Amino acid sequence: MPRLPCLLRLPMTQADSPLTALFSAVVHTPFGGMGVRTEAGALVEMVYLPPHYAEKDATDAVAAQAVQQITHYLADPAYRFDLPRLSVGSAFQQRVWQAIMAIPCGQVLTYGQVAKRIQSAPRAVGQACGANWYPLVIPCHRVTAAGGLGGFSHHDAEDGFHLEVKRWLLRHEGVAGY
Repeated sequence: MPRLPCLLRLPMTQADSPLTALFSAVVHTPFGGMGVRTEAGALVEMVYLPPHYAEKDATDAVAAQAVQQITHYLADPAYRFDLPRLSVGSAFQQRVWQAIMAIPCGQVLTYGQVAKRIQSAPRAVGQACGANWYPLVIPCHRVTAAGGLGGFSHHDAEDGFHLEVKRWLLRHEGVAGY
């Protein structure tokens, strides 16, 4: 199933836009929006969206469950997601994502620390983080560079949308210094 990275570059202002139609739900958040895609009773993808994306009500039960769980996380950063997910990614990416899911709320590890735990390399961990199909569920925002924030979702512009999302999520979870 193709991933939709182009969605983050195209403007959208109406709920009936062709791009909004690709999502089973779009949730407004303090950092912008979260697009949720579902298929055949499972979560397929979650995408960070800039604030100008229109909110969209859930079109199925899994999307409604995802919206509810995102809302719970926004109210309580220690909330743990439990959603049926499509199995995606390579065996290596899945190992990285499992290690990331073990990082407690309010804590961060560096790419190097995660790499050491799974006997890999920091750059490979960073690439797996950027390939995460389920942000928030797999909290890649809890992984940072040794000397600072690092990138996020394959983006690293200091004043860009994605790093602002990462900063917001870390502040939301009580992590200072970023």
